[in-house]
Parts: sequence; structure tokens; C-alpha cells
Amino acid sequence: MHQMWFTPPRRPGPPPPPFVRRLRATARSSRFRLERAVAGRVRGAGPVAGRDRPPLLSPLLTPVHLSLRDSRTLNVALAAGAVLDGPGQARLLLTRGRRRITVPLVHEPHTGGTPLLTATATLRDLRDGVWRLTVEARDAGGRVRRAGLTTAETGAPPATPTAPHAPDPLTGTLVRVVRSRTGRAVLQATRSLPRAELVRFVPAADGITVHGRLVAGAGGAGSAGVGRAHAVRRRDGVVVPAEVAWRGEAFTLRVPLGAMAGAGAGQWVWDFQVGPHPLGRWLSDVRDPSAAYPTPFRVFALPGGELVRAHAHFTAAGAFAVTCWDITAVTEESS
Repeated sequence: MHQMWFTPPRRPGPPPPPFVRRLRATARSSRFRLERAVAGRVRGAGPVAGRDRPPLLSPLLTPVHLSLRDSRTLNVALAAGAVLDGPGQARLLLTRGRRRITVPLVHEPHTGGTPLLTATATLRDLRDGVWRLTVEARDAGGRVRRAGLTTAETGAPPATPTAPHAPDPLTGTLVRVVRSRTGRAVLQATRSLPRAELVRFVPAADGITVHGRLVAGAGGAGSAGVGRAHAVRRRDGVVVPAEVAWRGEAFTLRVPLGAMAGAGAGQWVWDFQVGPHPLGRWLSDVRDPSAAYPTPFRVFALPGGELVRAHAHFTAAGAFAVTCWDITAVTEESS
């Protein structure tokens, strides 16, 4: 397998205005639709520009297996008889414009007696856009034939706790197998927006520590406006700064429970931002993180003597939030 295209890292900087982000999103969506339409064409076998185009194996081949794992590994299995009539070689081509990734198809005897052609491709830094999947077969006589792939009609996907596709946990790039209008299966790679990804949070007796990292060129401590973190109270937008320590693009954030609980009487919910980026568990295939990662309420004894009842949790969308309430006076009255 040959793979040599790597996306250069983005230079960190201030986030663009909302109308610029909307314009970019619209342009990207239109480009993806155009690329899917072009990639889905099933071309004929006639001569082109004075040369013969390799004839098709068939209009489209239905694979025995076609899947993606964490947007990083593509697995394909095909019935050998549908690709090769006899001795020969076959390979899988991933193409987008003039870019090409070539993966050899390996002949494997199936346990049920049906021979398979299988391929595993590592999709490191697959560039943004739509990629065609093509099977190319060469028989013993040197004749070359090509065919696209399709996916079997399975109806609506079953309701499961996880989504069918997960982003790359390191880069955030999402690669999905999508169907073009002609039924051809193509890969659509979507680069992640800059994000503040929560790795884990650790409740202790005197507070909560959050460990996270910035992804997709979000910058770091040296970037303008990114080195700071703060908690934002819902409903009224009160802002409390949070202590954050950096190690490259990784950070450790100390939840300011004392300042949050002291910002007003009653129980409030707070969200968090690292620079301009909301903090959460975004790079996951879990549909509802609030249900998948339940957490209890805890009572924290702060260094200043306050008692704070807090609940660190994820929202259904994956954002990290903390509900807190200063119960020092309530505890003293009850005692």
C-alpha cells in the first residue's frame, strides 16, 4: 500500500466571524454534493482520446464486507469469483482527482469454502473530499477490468447506542461510507473543526480536575486567546476564569468551584470554554454521552472551608458541564 499525502497543520489564529463560518460550511456542502455526483458515475467501456478504457467487470460489485473503524481503517472483502475468473491479481483503488491510494487485494480461502479477496487500508490524514472506490482486476493474459462498489440495501439502520461512523480520535477527521445517486459507494472525508476535547475528569475531595487536548489546529498556550479557560453560567452568561496548565496542546483545567458557587445563590449549571472552543467529548461515536456516562452528585470541601454540592457530567450533545450549589450555610443550619 502506498500513501503519501499529509494535510499540513493549520496555523492557529482567532476564530472567523459567524457569517464566514456559515459561508464556508455552505461551500463545503456544495462541493461534497458535486464530488459525490461525479464520483458516482459508472463510466462505459468505449475508447477515450485514442486509447481504450479498461472494460468493466460489471456496473457495480456488492462487497461481502465493507466497513470503517474510527475513520482510520477501511476493511473490504469481495467474492473472488465476482472479480477474477481464474488466475490473476486484483487491487483496490481509492481516487480523488489525480490523487490515488493503491491497496492490494489478498486472496483468502473462506471457512465456508467461498474464496474471498480482502483488503485493509489505513486512512491516515485522508484529505477532505469524496474518494471513489474502484476494484481493478488483471488476469493472467494482462487484461485489465475495473468496477465500482456498492453497499447492500439493508433498510433503516438499527437503533444502537453508537453511531455507524466515528471520527478519528486523534485528528477528529470523520470518514463515512456514503451512497451516490447511482448507488455507488464512496468515502466522504470531512476534516474536523478546531475543538477542545475532554480526555477525562477526576473528582477529588477538594475539587475537580479536567484533562484535555486541543485538536484540528486549535492552537495551544502560545496562541492568541486560546491559552485561557473559563466557566460560563447558563441562562445569564456570567463568566468565571478557570486555572489551566499547558503542555503543548494538552491541558489540565481546575474547575473553579468556589468562584462558581459564590457567583450567586442557588443551584446553577456551568459550561466551559478553552479559548473560543467549547469543552466536551466530541470525538466519539456515542449517541448520548449523558446516558452512556452517568455520574453522581458529590460534596466537595474547598480549601477556604466552603462545602459545594456539584455534579460534573456530559450533556446529550457531549459538552462538559458542572452543576454546583454552595451548601455551607444549609449544612450549618441543619447541624
